[in-house]
Amino acid sequence: MRKRTLTAATTLAVLISSAALTATPAFADTTTALPVKSVGDVVVDGEHQRVFISDPDNGKIVVTDYNGQVIKQLTSLQGVTDLELSADSDTLYAAVYAGGPPAVVEIATASATQVGHVDLPYSPKYLAEANGKLWFGYAPGANQGGIGSIDLAAAGQPASFFPDEDWTAAPMVDAAGNTLVAGQPGRSPQHLAAYDVSSGTPTRTALRDADGGGMKELTLTPDGNDVVLASPGPNHHTVYRTSDLAPDGEYPSDNYANAVDIAPDGSVAAGIDGPYEPDIYVFKPGAHTSVREYDFRTTDRLADGALAWAPDASRLFAVSYNSDGAYSLRVLAGPTKAVTTVTVSAPSSAARAKKLTVTGKVTSKVALPAGVKLAVTRTDLDSPNGKSLATVTAKADGTYSFTDTPPAGGKVKYTVRYAGDADHAAGSAADTVDVSRAKPSLSVSNNGKVYAYGADVKFTAHLGSTYKNRTVEIWADPFGSDKPNKLVKKGTVNSSGNLSVTLDLKRDTKVTAKFAGDARYQPRSVSSTVGAKVKVSTSVSRQYKTKSTWGHTYYFFHKSKNPLFTTTMTYYPGRQQRLQFEVYYQGTWYDGGSQYFPVGSDGVSRVELGGDHGQDVGWRFRARSSYLNSSSGDTVNSTTHGAWKYFTFTS
Repeated sequence: MRKRTLTAATTLAVLISSAALTATPAFADTTTALPVKSVGDVVVDGEHQRVFISDPDNGKIVVTDYNGQVIKQLTSLQGVTDLELSADSDTLYAAVYAGGPPAVVEIATASATQVGHVDLPYSPKYLAEANGKLWFGYAPGANQGGIGSIDLAAAGQPASFFPDEDWTAAPMVDAAGNTLVAGQPGRSPQHLAAYDVSSGTPTRTALRDADGGGMKELTLTPDGNDVVLASPGPNHHTVYRTSDLAPDGEYPSDNYANAVDIAPDGSVAAGIDGPYEPDIYVFKPGAHTSVREYDFRTTDRLADGALAWAPDASRLFAVSYNSDGAYSLRVLAGPTKAVTTVTVSAPSSAARAKKLTVTGKVTSKVALPAGVKLAVTRTDLDSPNGKSLATVTAKADGTYSFTDTPPAGGKVKYTVRYAGDADHAAGSAADTVDVSRAKPSLSVSNNGKVYAYGADVKFTAHLGSTYKNRTVEIWADPFGSDKPNKLVKKGTVNSSGNLSVTLDLKRDTKVTAKFAGDARYQPRSVSSTVGAKVKVSTSVSRQYKTKSTWGHTYYFFHKSKNPLFTTTMTYYPGRQQRLQFEVYYQGTWYDGGSQYFPVGSDGVSRVELGGDHGQDVGWRFRARSSYLNSSSGDTVNSTTHGAWKYFTFTS
């Protein structure tokens, strides 16, 4: 039903061309989203390298290329289900049975356009081409079924119908040569019938109620000798002889079988609808042990009947859906090639320029040829794109080993590859060694120093001996979350190993020198933290005079006046200045108390000294404004004290 029927000559040509394809395919598996809500059938046109997918729920056929990219959508095909490709690949037939007159629609494959249709009195559901006719399963009424045919060589001739009371629904059909097999999906036990259609009329040759039920798909082998069933009951895909429908073997898979397709060369793809087991099992011609298995994610399932081979068996196309109801087309490359597994084991660490040993094994489900050659690539800091090493020959048991002396330090990756052959897919693996590197000498000046606000300070990074890299970065990270860490200079150190930059310091700053490392010296980073004071000054007002006395300039206030102290300080959100007072007594200054006052966004803080200054007459006082790291509400600058202001009161 899904298979393109070929003449004997064409089949032989396909077998010969397939045998010549011994190189590993130059394409990889892909998964591409499909604009569908359901899947009725999947057919591959090898002549034009197109894939046709019917979507009954949307009433359309989606056309993709061999890479899974959608190139066209054919719409207004309500209920379109089964598809059948003509033997010459020129025409695709589609069964349409809902939303209008039942019909078989004809589509030109070269242009992917509808070119005709054959209206029918009954709804066709399943299609198969044999002996110059297009056969179809149909249901003329409730609990009825039959097989019909359209003569492809006699345009306009009415279709022929052959009702059969053995069918209680439209039977699924497939054909090869003059043999046609029909089976009723979902029926239990499974009801099968074989027909000889060489005369143009289906003559039943065998009938069987097979074990199990719920058949999802049936497909004939290219020679027409066997039919393979996909039914959910057994843990395999069952095979029956078409001559008498007697059991003729099985393809081991798992429960919930829901798809099967057979390539012209006899390769079998058997699919299941299971979340925890492999979804697809591939068997080479004549073999009943799978050569390869594909396991989707647990959230993805294979759609019923959604497997289709490329005629040359170079690709297998599968449609899957996930738990959200999204469908995807999977293009599986080289499906008849056994998976090749390569393991690589290298030391976790090693010394640079010292010999190390790498071991591993190459295995496959299908025995590998003797003397397998493995390509080895070393990727390191000196060869970031990889450097080919000597080819390694695996032993008879698949194990191998080789030695290497890594010239570069850091992460050194060894990749081992098998190129594949006619029976094996390419395989590769890698392991990484942490190869030692020397620690370079690196420093940056001025650590721990404190500078005035706005000072221009020169910082020098010094780099000692290295291999090739002589580049250093200097970063400045001012304190405070509002200022980012910033690269302020990057360059090659001079002949003395130095790189300098001058910074305008307005905050405490962490200055970091960074060396990225090279093939022989490890990366390194060192920091120097320097302080920057705030800018602070205090002015005094409301005095009646100033006078230089007692070794300082004093402000004189009448006892009736409250002094006003105006402090200007570098602004920062939430910052406070501390105003501190001291009193002089018998040659010593004593603490007179202090208090913190907010600094406005204009950087100004005004404080009036109130109280009964009659008691202060004759005493000598002094005051100063300070920024104290942390205590003043932030930590972006270093502690800074303003100058003392001296004052006294008189009557």
